[in-house]
Amino acid sequence: MASIPVALVIPLVLTGLALLVTYLVLGPPKYDGPSSGKGVVVHVLVLGDIGRSPRMTYHALSIAKHGGKVNLIGYLETPPHPSLLSSPSITIHALPPPPVRPARIPFLLFAPFKVLHQVFCLFALLSYTLPPSQWLLVQNPPSIPTLFIASLVCRLRSSKLLIDWHNYGWTILSSTRGPRHPLVYIAKLYECLFGRLGDHNLTVTHAMARQLRLPPYKIRGPITAVHDRPAEIFKPMWWGKARQDVLERVLPAEQRALVPSIMEGNTKLIVSSTSWTRDEDFGILLDALVAYAADPVSETTPVLAVITGKGPQKEMYLAQIAELTKSGQLPNVSIVTAFLPFEDYAKLLACADLGVCLHMSSSGVDLPMKVVDMFGAGLPVAAFCGYESFGELVKEGVNGRGFETYGELSIILRTLLSPEGSGELEVLRKGAVKEGARRWDEEWDAKVAKIMGFAA
Repeated sequence: MASIPVALVIPLVLTGLALLVTYLVLGPPKYDGPSSGKGVVVHVLVLGDIGRSPRMTYHALSIAKHGGKVNLIGYLETPPHPSLLSSPSITIHALPPPPVRPARIPFLLFAPFKVLHQVFCLFALLSYTLPPSQWLLVQNPPSIPTLFIASLVCRLRSSKLLIDWHNYGWTILSSTRGPRHPLVYIAKLYECLFGRLGDHNLTVTHAMARQLRLPPYKIRGPITAVHDRPAEIFKPMWWGKARQDVLERVLPAEQRALVPSIMEGNTKLIVSSTSWTRDEDFGILLDALVAYAADPVSETTPVLAVITGKGPQKEMYLAQIAELTKSGQLPNVSIVTAFLPFEDYAKLLACADLGVCLHMSSSGVDLPMKVVDMFGAGLPVAAFCGYESFGELVKEGVNGRGFETYGELSIILRTLLSPEGSGELEVLRKGAVKEGARRWDEEWDAKVAKIMGFAA
């Protein structure tokens, strides 16, 4: 423990400097007491894109549904959920875009500057621009500088801090920078230290809740596991004219000729949503499709794979797909990409035959929201299963199948997409519908509403 103060010198000095500047420029913070009773004010903070933060979006909608007034804080990079924009009880506060690192500046030198910028923006907004709140609900990760700023503001304004643990920031950083990077060491100490300051903690799995009680986290405060559940927008679709109408509208124009074949079951539609990062190795799916296509054409069912999402490795993989297609290594397989509005994405899932999830947990104890959405739409999944919490969501042979290698995924595709596999696929579909039957509102009302005082 003696090493903690030394390891945290840099972020704490930078944070203190930023707060001092804010104090000198804007004056002292307002120390008004928090709101109470009906119309309680809740600040919901996500230091990320609101449009790609479904869990925090659902928190905000649930609070508003129970009569709370929500200030939702985050970046506006993609369109938010339509219900956020239409709710009179929710106000979105867009954070200024973070500075972009020039290629010539090393990450180690640029990171402190980015943190300073975020510290100034967050502290000014939470301490001056917004009124005091009864609760400050914070997504973690990212941890830096969110946890420290949130805990400080809560102490200054008599608010309660509710930390929603989606994963661990230091494990994500470790997966991109390497476990021996100095910032990974600092981030881990920072997260473990300031993660103990919440008045209450939410986790996405029971496994994470158990882990947070143990070293190095040692959280002593209350912890409640709140599983992600699908929103009402994700629902199974009756197969027929409705499905055909959706496919003709959301599929890329060059693939709409396949709609009759999909409707007849002669072409199978698979959907995968990816962030196009190293956290989700799209190469596994691509290699599996190449292996699937290597079988004689007469023995394989034609496949249309629709890949949704945005991310840094997208162009690299698009080039690989084009080369594989050109070289004839993907016969009977078409791969297209799309970035769809929220409602269209939900309907596409309901129209598909199989969902594929490539999420690889950096911590081993989180779960992919995209599988939750697939189950809500009644879509069975083939998902990467190499982490501890996998079984809390996907039940092997009941609502999905697990894989760890492209070879295993290829076998699953051959089995489930073949005419002989239609019976098993139907069993998995029924399991997906059953798993998706419990909705977010039920989960939230039973657990979070009681914590925040919206229910007895």
